[in-house]
Amino acid sequence: MIWEIPGITVGHMTNAADRTGCTVVLAAEPATASGEVRGSAPATREFALLDPMATVQQIDAVMLSGGSAFGLAAGQGAMYELEGVGRGFRTPWGSVPIVVGMSLFDLAVATPGFRPTEPDGRAAVRRALAGGDQTLGRVGAGTGATVGGWRGDGHGVAGGLVGGLAEEGDLRVACLVAVNAWGDVVGHGESQLREPGLSARGSGLTNTTIGVIATNGSLDKVGCQHMARGAHDGLARAINPPHASFDGDAFVAMSAGEVETSIDEVRWLTVKIVDEAIRSLDSAA
Repeated sequence: MIWEIPGITVGHMTNAADRTGCTVVLAAEPATASGEVRGSAPATREFALLDPMATVQQIDAVMLSGGSAFGLAAGQGAMYELEGVGRGFRTPWGSVPIVVGMSLFDLAVATPGFRPTEPDGRAAVRRALAGGDQTLGRVGAGTGATVGGWRGDGHGVAGGLVGGLAEEGDLRVACLVAVNAWGDVVGHGESQLREPGLSARGSGLTNTTIGVIATNGSLDKVGCQHMARGAHDGLARAINPPHASFDGDAFVAMSAGEVETSIDEVRWLTVKIVDEAIRSLDSAA
């Protein structure tokens, strides 16, 4: 799992009663990172700096959250918490923690008015700094996740947080994905009944699959962007249909190691583990 990449820890804030939460993926040292959005309705923070042309090359953390755009506040909380421990991009006037955020839409199942907040983001970071969480399923950002939204209200099935790890020699590639798709996860729940098609009737307002891929391989930002693209390829194998117009599907890829590798090797492993992780949803949720 992603916490098996040296230097990477995970912290959850789970509000089970109100069916929402957030999950931070924290790097012990700043990690080179890039990302890609393929959904048409994303909720993100600081995504522009992941462009290989951007000045900032490394990030401190990625925050995954429920709450739609409201949930991006959890990333701000993470930023303040990390500032308190001296993390961040160095400037003459102090350090600025770099926290990329992605949120999924769980407002249809969460208690009205409840969504991840700045204090929740702080709490998730404290959990990660204290050793972290190693749990999957209906936790953190996956607490209120559902899949199969195309079927309409009351016909979706449980989503959640899934993960995977692939190894080739010394190279490790791992993922953490909050699965909350408009389409079906292949082989999961009601997905065997029939394929989404012209009769799809869901509102499309309960969606978005978001995730983080991390490797101990040594990659620059261009290599990390290839990794993020590979993650979307894996998603497209596991979700039917992928990247719908109401999905805000997004991935961030992090390089947190020095193992020599090639872009193509890492991308291939990324496709494989994201596909397998998403298809494992039954056992995770």
